[in-house]
Parts: sequence; C-alpha cells; structure tokens
Amino acid sequence: MTTVSASPGSGKTMLLRSWLSEAGLAECAAWVPVGRDERDSQRFWLGVVNALRRTTAGSVLVGTLTVAPGLDGWTIVERLLADLAPLQDRTYMVIDDVHDLDPEALQQLQLFIMRASPQLRFVLATRYDVPLGLHQLRLEGELAEIRDPDLRFTLAESEELFTAAGLALPGPAVAVLHERTEGWAAGLRLAALSLARHADPDHRLVAEFSGGERTVAEYLLAEVLDRQSEQVRELLLRTSILEQVNGELANLLTAGEDGERVLQDLEAANAFVVSLDTSRTWFRYHQMFADLLRLQLRRTRPGEVAALHRSAADWLAGRGMAVEAIRHAQAARDWGMAARLLANQWPSLYLDGKTAVIHGLLAGFPTEFRMADAEVAAVAAADELACGSPAAAERYLRLAERALASEGRREQAQLLVGIVRLLIARWQGSLAAVTEQAQRLQDAAEAAETTQPGLGEELRALALNSLGSNEFWMAKFPEAARHLEQGVVLARRIGRSYLEFNGLVYQAALEFFRSAPLALEHSRQAAELAERHGWTEAPAFGLASTSVGTILAWQGRPEEAEPWMEQAERTLRAETEPADTLAIRSLRGVLALARGRDADALAAFQAADQIAERLTEPNLMVHGNRSFLVQTLVRLGEIDRAEQILAGLSGQDRDGGQMRLGLATLRLAQNAPRAAVAALAPVLGGSAQLPWPGWLAQAFLLEAIARTALGDPRAAAAALERALDLAEPDGVLLWFLLHPVPDLLESLPAHRTTHAALIAEILGLLAGHQPAMQPTTAAPWPLAEPLSRSELRVLRYLPTNLTTPEIAAQLGVSPNTVKVHVRHLYAKLGAHRRAEAVARARALRLLAPGAT
Repeated sequence: MTTVSASPGSGKTMLLRSWLSEAGLAECAAWVPVGRDERDSQRFWLGVVNALRRTTAGSVLVGTLTVAPGLDGWTIVERLLADLAPLQDRTYMVIDDVHDLDPEALQQLQLFIMRASPQLRFVLATRYDVPLGLHQLRLEGELAEIRDPDLRFTLAESEELFTAAGLALPGPAVAVLHERTEGWAAGLRLAALSLARHADPDHRLVAEFSGGERTVAEYLLAEVLDRQSEQVRELLLRTSILEQVNGELANLLTAGEDGERVLQDLEAANAFVVSLDTSRTWFRYHQMFADLLRLQLRRTRPGEVAALHRSAADWLAGRGMAVEAIRHAQAARDWGMAARLLANQWPSLYLDGKTAVIHGLLAGFPTEFRMADAEVAAVAAADELACGSPAAAERYLRLAERALASEGRREQAQLLVGIVRLLIARWQGSLAAVTEQAQRLQDAAEAAETTQPGLGEELRALALNSLGSNEFWMAKFPEAARHLEQGVVLARRIGRSYLEFNGLVYQAALEFFRSAPLALEHSRQAAELAERHGWTEAPAFGLASTSVGTILAWQGRPEEAEPWMEQAERTLRAETEPADTLAIRSLRGVLALARGRDADALAAFQAADQIAERLTEPNLMVHGNRSFLVQTLVRLGEIDRAEQILAGLSGQDRDGGQMRLGLATLRLAQNAPRAAVAALAPVLGGSAQLPWPGWLAQAFLLEAIARTALGDPRAAAAALERALDLAEPDGVLLWFLLHPVPDLLESLPAHRTTHAALIAEILGLLAGHQPAMQPTTAAPWPLAEPLSRSELRVLRYLPTNLTTPEIAAQLGVSPNTVKVHVRHLYAKLGAHRRAEAVARARALRLLAPGAT
C-alpha cells in the first residue's frame, strides 16, 4: 500500500500519472478517479471493475458487471475478490481523490484491501488521511506514505519549473516566489502562468504575486474555502489577521468555543493550516491561503477588521507577546495603545539586540505621531543612532524632551530619554558623559523598579558595559577590566545574553594587551556565539571579527585575517560605531602592509585618521594608526610628508611611545641612526610608554637596525634578542616583515639565541613562505590553570635545543628552578615530553607556530 496524502494543488495526481508513465506500468495499473462527493458506492465499484478489466491481468480474470437492483457495493467487492484470487501478475490499483468517497464506500474499500490478493498493490491519493485502518500495514512495514513536505518544490525545482514555462527569472525573483508559495506546486504553476502574460515580468510583478492574485484566489476558493462549513469559514476569515493562532485566540475572535478542535481538524485535512508545535495548539496558515482569507475578510467585513486587530492586541499584550500586540494595535490604528506597548517593551528589545525588530515597529507609526509622542520619539532617536544618523537622533530626542511636559507617562518617557542619552554619549566616546548618564539612568531605573521589576539591574549592566567599552578605547585598561567583568557577571545572572555577549567581546579585545593568543581564541568564541544566536549584524560581532583579524595580521597571516576583515567591514560603519570603524580601517592598513601593498596601506591609514578627527575623546588606536601612517609614507619614499605629519603634532603627542617609533623609522630612512637611537631611548627606558608589548618589540628591532648602522654588533644582537623575546609570546611577525633584517637574524649564534625556531619562522616568511597555519577552533585540551609569568619565560626556551642548565643560565636562575617550572608546564599542558609540551603550547597559541 502507498498513500499520497497532501493538500490540494500539491501535485498528487501529476505525480502518480508520471510515475505510471515513466515506469511503463500503464497496462498493469487500474486508474480509478473518484468524483467529488461520491455518494453512490455501486457506481464507484463499477468504475473499479471497468478499470481493472483494462489491465492485462484483469482483462482475463475480472468478469463484466451490469447494474442490477441487488448489486450493491458489498456484492461487487465479493465478486472482485473471487475473480482476483488466482492473480499471479503484479497489478496496481490507483485510486485518486479517495477523500471524496462516502463512509460506506470507504468501509468496502478497507475490506477489499484486507482480503485482496498479495499481487494487487494499492496506491491511494487523498487530500487527508481517511479511515481505512492502515495502522496494521504501517506496523508491518507494508505502508509507504508520501505527504506534503515530500511534494514541496525545492528552490532548484522551482527554477526548473519557471525555465520550462519559458520564464527567464533572476535568482532572487525565483527565491521570492518559492518562499511566498512555500514550494506549493499549484502556486508556482499559477505564478508562472500569471507572469507569462507579461512580456517582461519585473520585480514589482514578482513582489505583488500573492494569494489574492485572481487565478490563485479562484483556485483556493473553489478547492478549499468553499468546501468548509459556515462556522469554519467564519473562523478562518476572522483569524486570518493573525500570524499565529491558537484555540483560545480563535474563540475570542469568533465568540466560539471549539476553535482548537476546528484548527486541528483543518490541519489534519491538509487545508493549508500548519501546526507549529508538537502538541498541536498553535497554528499558522499557508501564506497564499492567508492572503486570500485577508482579502475576503476586507471584502465581506470591512467594518470589523480594526476591532479584530484591537481584540488580538489586548489578548497578546496580556500574555507577554508584546511585539505581536504592537503590530495589531498599529493595524487597528490605535496609536496610543501601540505607543504604550512599544515604550514598555523597547528596553527589553534593545537589551536583546532586536534593533531590526524595533526599526520595523517604528515604521508602523505615522511620521507625525513619531514626532509628537515623547516615548515614541525617544525610541525613534535610538533607532536613528543605530542606523548611523546621530543628528537625526538628537532631533528626535529634543522632540521627546519637549513633549515630556504634556505627557501623562513622564516617568517612562524620562527613562527612555535617559537610555538614549547614554547611548549617544557612548557613541561620542565621551567617558565623562557616559559616567554622568549612567548615574542618572540608574536613578531613573530604581524609581521605575516598582512598575518594571528587574529593569534597574538590566540598565546597570548596560551602564557597566558602556563604561567599560569607553574606558577600553581610552586605554584605561584596569577600569575597563573591572567594569566589563561586573557587567558580564550581572548580565549573565539576569539572563541578558546579548548584553553578556557585548561585554565578552570587549573583554576579549582587552586581553589583546595581555595575551594575543588568548584574545584570539576568545574573540573567535565570541564570534561563534554571535553566529549561533543570529547576532551577526551587531556592532559587537564586528569588533570580535576585527580583533581576530588584527591578531592574525600582526602575526603575519594576512590570508587568514582577510575573511575576518571582510566580516567586520560588513557589520560596522563609521556612522554607527566610529571607534570600532577606526580600528577596522587601521587593520586594513596593517593587512596591506603585511602583503607589501604600501599604497593601499597609506589609503587605509589616512581613512582611519579622518575618522579619528571626529572623536571627542582620546582613543588608543589614534597614535598607533598615525605611527603606521608615518612609517608607510617612509616606505613609499615620501619623507617630507612624513616630516610634516610629525611636525603638525603637539609636543605631547609627538613624544608618545608609538609616534617615537614612527620618528625612529623616519630617521633610519634619512641615514641618521644616532637620531633614531635618541628617538627610541625614552621608549626603551620606559618613560614613553606603549599600550602593548608587541609595539615594544618593534622598538628593539629598530634599535638593533640603528646599532648595526653605528657599527655596534654586540648592542645590535642584544636588542634583536630582546625584540624576539617580546615577539615570541604573541607570535608577532609583522615587524620583521616591515623591517626585514635577515642577515642580522642569521648572524645570531645558534648556541646563544633562545629563539631558534622563531628565527627560522621569520626567515621562511621573508623567503616567501607562509607561516604555519594554526587551528581555527579551540584546542581540545584547555589549560588546567593559567601559566605564571615565570612558567611562560621557561616555555619560550623549550622549542630550542638548550639544555636545562643552559636555560637556567639564560634566565639567571638555578637548574632546579627550571625543572620545577617544566614540571608545572607539563602538568598544565597535559604533556609528558618536551616536544609534546611545545606542540600543545603552539596549538593553544602560547608559542608562535613552528617553521614550515
């Protein structure tokens, strides 16, 4: 037995006819169509007899029958069973539209199936499951079932259908029609017929195709809606305003009592009603069917539509389904209700990262209402800021503050205004303003705690995150670490995953200034978390991608960094996140430098510098970017321009650690090594500080180059060794690409350097080899506990051939101390031998990758 049970227009009949034709079964298959509302079982069975007699085997075995007074369906079944008892050849009995059989004919068919010859195979096509007692066949594995999901067209099949119809539609248009029809065969076919009437079907025609299109509406009316009882039609029309419906809501809108039963029956009948949960309590209508129902509702009951939406909004709001409630209040044009619901729900939506949802809800309000209502104006201000229009955000915020005087809900409106003021201060990068607004917001949130329990803690987590992110960009790392940790812990405790994610991203970025390998791993994990939750449009995802790309670029791995870079560029814009976008532009320059594309690097650093001029507060990226800008000009031979940039800086900025590196690079290009040494002295002495040890590696490398030019090989070797010391933990190879010194590296005696593996890696990179690829996911053995500073120092020597006493001599400690540290390293890394410890440390990115 095979049953094909699916909705009208799904292609059941076409499937069976094509199967019979392509399989060459026409002569051994009896095709029996059932007429609509078949009430005469005798006529049905006479049709079965005639169909069987047209088959090869049936023409011999099945006798003719004529209509007679005593010849009912039961008698015909017995005659057929007797005639077919000797059947030896496989024969198929295909019955189309079984659902139209009356109950007596179904009982007779069930008896016939149970007692028929094993050589007679049944194929039944029906719109819904009919009572034929097929459970035993199902248990015995003798029943094959084909249902709606099996018959839906895939996107590729939809494209084939349109091509076969002579329509050369672009891929996006096919995707729209496939999504709109949900792969429904009749819908796709009707779409093809409709579009074929136009010589050049455009995007508008595709976008407008719906269940209200004449041919689709006629089909659905005749085949589905008109077949229902008056009660069912009433339920379908009144509930068509909903995206999802359950029995209780259906009863409310129809003043009925058995809405759930009706919906379950419709779903079981494949009447374009789809259940959304395993308990079959929530349902939705097929998009094309819902289009038709809404059209019919507007035509037949235009005066009831607004009241239905208002009733739905009340019910949904009372059950915590605020977004749906807002949409129905807007559909009812009850702007006051919609505004109150949005104002209450907006903080929660924002804290969950639902900016796209907020934008869509705001679009449902008339422009004049958005400008006149204090709460909606405040939400519109936040939306404009998220869309990169701070000027428009300020305009809406002023409108909100002006409307506050006449609003009855002053407390809620003030709370919304306070949140937006905090967001604007964060966007501006003003730590003082963020601190002030955070305190004001906290006071307002505590006042609103009685009406909105839990909001105070949510807004405190937002304030802590805002403080931490601004402190990060201002290089106030201890304060940033404290506030971010507090914010992440609080967000985790109150279940605000999106806020927690934002804090984790900045924590990972902060780790870059302590351990690039850990920052790389944690930034990757944050990006993966965003992908799982659908937060890939969030600015924090862009920052996580930027962090990964930055570290890979600094490690001399531009090909691996590029996709992360592109990911960040898709997410962040200077209008919405200027500090983050400054980092992206600067990273783009670093990538270009690593690839030897100096002109592209110059353009990127200049673009970043232009963004920096918009910031109202100091930013940790500004000086580093300008140092790169000066160094790139030097690489391009534009010495005078590099001098002009340095001359244009204030004395304090010019004397900063990063700008001194740019100055030293310039002096070396001018063949002034003593001036370069003088520029570097405050950096190496610690009075001109750098935000990250990786920058100090460049300072020692430039010192080594200058000392070589001055004819002091001992000092050059010592400076180069120190540069390698600083570059090793984070695997920073970029400086050795920008300032290549292969001869100097090769001159270091192998028995004296502690970085033989790193030197081999750098020389291989300079010779054109890519650095060893590292795993893109976390190593399967997490550290049992973090390594101490002393253990990390010992770890750096393990890739060399130095013995324990030689390592001890290099570090100025006893051999026994080295042995103790090695034992601890083995335990923490889960290793038993030196080579295994090195391999695991590299996998965890605690050591630079080995040479290729």
